[in-house]
Amino acid sequence: MGLQVPLLRLQCGELTYDWGKVGKESAAARFASATPSSDFSIQDEKPYAELWMGTHPSLPSRDLETQRSLLDLVQDNQALMSQEIGERYGQKLPFLFKVLSIRKALSIQAHPDKKLAEQLHAKDSENYPDDNHKPEMTIAITPFDGLCGFRPLSEISHFLSTVPSLRKLLGEDVAKEFESITKGQETSDDQAATERNKKALKSLFSALMNCEKESIETLAEDLVGAAQREGQNFAGGGGPSNEGQELADLVERLNGQFPGDLGLFVLFFLNYVKMEPGEGMFLKADDIHAYLSGDIIECMASSDNVVRAGFTPKFKDVPTLTSMLTYDYAPISSQKMSPVDYPYVALSATAYSSNSSATLYDPPIEEFSVVKTDLKRKGAKATFEPIAGPSIFICTEGEGTIAVGPKVEEVKAGFVFFVGATAEAVVESVGKEPFVTFKAFCELGGKEGGK
Repeated sequence: MGLQVPLLRLQCGELTYDWGKVGKESAAARFASATPSSDFSIQDEKPYAELWMGTHPSLPSRDLETQRSLLDLVQDNQALMSQEIGERYGQKLPFLFKVLSIRKALSIQAHPDKKLAEQLHAKDSENYPDDNHKPEMTIAITPFDGLCGFRPLSEISHFLSTVPSLRKLLGEDVAKEFESITKGQETSDDQAATERNKKALKSLFSALMNCEKESIETLAEDLVGAAQREGQNFAGGGGPSNEGQELADLVERLNGQFPGDLGLFVLFFLNYVKMEPGEGMFLKADDIHAYLSGDIIECMASSDNVVRAGFTPKFKDVPTLTSMLTYDYAPISSQKMSPVDYPYVALSATAYSSNSSATLYDPPIEEFSVVKTDLKRKGAKATFEPIAGPSIFICTEGEGTIAVGPKVEEVKAGFVFFVGATAEAVVESVGKEPFVTFKAFCELGGKEGGK
C-alpha cells in the first residue's frame, strides 16, 4: 500500500505520573485532548506528565483517520522514512518526540549509552525495556528549571566548605581527599589531571549515593533548617553560579516534595539551570540530570531506558548509576544549545516583515534535530524544503494550516502531524496570535551537514 500524500494527523498517547502537572494546567494533557479520542478526557485532579509522538512500542502514535499505528504505517511504506533510515534504525522512527509537563521533581537519572543499554536490557528487561541509548534535547515552552550535569569542581569544593550537613554526611576524610586531589587543578587542561579529577569526583559522588538512609534523613533536617535560617547567606551565599536564597528556596521546595531525600544533597553536585521559553539544552547519554518544573518539548533517541537514584518511588539502581556516569564537570553553559536560523525553509514576505522565524536546534548526533517555527502574523507562511527523512510537527500555540501537496489540514495547539520523507511541507498562520510549531526530523548526512 502506498500513501498518495505523506501527511498524517496523529493521535498520540499521554502518560500520567505523579510528577505531572494537574488537569488543564498540563500542556501534555491539553495537547492530548486536542485530538479526538474515545478514551481520553482531562480529569481536574489527575496529574498528566507526558505526551509521546513516535513509534516507540510502549506508546506508539496512531493515524487519526485509520487508527493504524504509525509503526505499522512506516513499516508498510518504507518511502515514508527513506530506505536508508529504515535500514539503519530497524524500520522504526529513529527519534521519540515528547511534551513533558513537570509539577515536581523527576528522578535523579541518567540514560545508558548503546553498549550499556544492551547489557542492562539483556540482564533486566523489566527495568530496562529496550537496548538503545537515549541522548536527549530539551526546549522550554514555559519557564523551566532542572539539575543537569556536574558542576565545576570549584563549586563542589565551595559547598563542601559552606554546607556543614553535606560535609558531615560525606565524612571529613572523604571530603578532604577530594579537596586535596582537585585543589589548584579544577580547570586544568592536562589530561592526566582531568582523569584524576574525574576519579576523585566519582569517589566523592559514589560515597554520597551510598550513605545510610538514617544519616541522610537526620542531616537533611539540619540542611533544611539552615536553608530556612540563613536565606541569602545559605551555602556561603551560593557560589559563583547561584544565589544563596535561590539554593535555600530550592532545598525547601524539594524537601516539600521528597522529605529527607538524598536528592537534597545531590543538588550541590549538579548545575542548577533555568531556561526561558525557546532556550534549549542537550544531554548526551550518561549525563546525570533531574528536571524540576516547567513544560518542555523533548526529543530523544527512541528509548525508554532510565537509571534512577533519587527523588523517586520507582526502582533505584545506584551501583549502575555511579559506575556509568562520565563525570564530566562543566558550567551549564556547555550544555545549553546555541540555536541558529534553519536554512532549508522559505519564509513568505508576510513572515519576514512580521519578524517570524524558523530556528534550528541541532545536537551533535544523527538521530534527530528540531526546528521551532514562530509565524507572527496572519498569512505568514513557512515552506520547508523536502528532506530525505521523516518529520513530526506539533503546534504549541496559535492556529494555522499545514499542507503537503494538495492536502491541507487545519492546525491548532496540540495537533500533531507526521510528514513523510521527500515531501515539501508548508505551514501558514491563520489567526492573530503567533502560530508556533516544533518539527522533529531525521536526515542522515544530507543537507543538514552529516553531523
